[in-house]
Amino acid sequence: MSKGVTSKRTIDNPRVVSREEWIAARKELLAKEKNLTKQRDAVSAERRQLPWVKVDKEYVFDAPGGKKTLADLFEGRSQLIVYHFMFGPEWKEGCPSCSFNMDHTDAALVHLAQRDVSFAAISRATLPQIEAFKKRMGWRFVWVSSNGNEFNRDYHVSFTKEDFHTYSAYARGTEMTMSTYNYLDYVPKGRDEDSLPFTMAWIRHHDRYSDGKLADKDKPYWPTFAASAS
Repeated sequence: MSKGVTSKRTIDNPRVVSREEWIAARKELLAKEKNLTKQRDAVSAERRQLPWVKVDKEYVFDAPGGKKTLADLFEGRSQLIVYHFMFGPEWKEGCPSCSFNMDHTDAALVHLAQRDVSFAAISRATLPQIEAFKKRMGWRFVWVSSNGNEFNRDYHVSFTKEDFHTYSAYARGTEMTMSTYNYLDYVPKGRDEDSLPFTMAWIRHHDRYSDGKLADKDKPYWPTFAASAS
């Protein structure tokens, strides 16, 4: 039995219609979906045309096997996605929401590499903390520590080769990388988060849904109002 924040809402008053009525309604929605896809493609094209900012500062990270620079994280490719993983040096475990995002990452790495893209997560936690949590979660992606530099204070994700900052996204701006939410958007109850104190309040580390436990009692990764009220 799960002790996490499970969904208890029922599907209220579903409209039951004939197959013909359903097809008509589906075609109407399909037209809107196609329009949304075109709008998303247009926004994506604009995103790729954003101006670049040269990264002049030298960053050196603690990584398995020794020190690595920002340039090293490209691993010979011309593009690098950097994920700012919330994990402070004083925390006992990484942010559950960041962990949720990373649960969608490993399987994509081989495909990203085919499109000239590397990926790395960066946290302020020490490398031993990162390695222990990474092992617990069973992840394989590159994850380095910025404990000895100002990277996480200076920037917040996404670089391309030649060390230029091209794009940053935060909060709901990263949802496109989380396929679980995309699946939930297909089902009748949707994300079912309206009654929660904040979106993603239901999320736990994938090995903690059975007991709902969070190791950090002050919940530093939650919004302040939610952490103080819990």
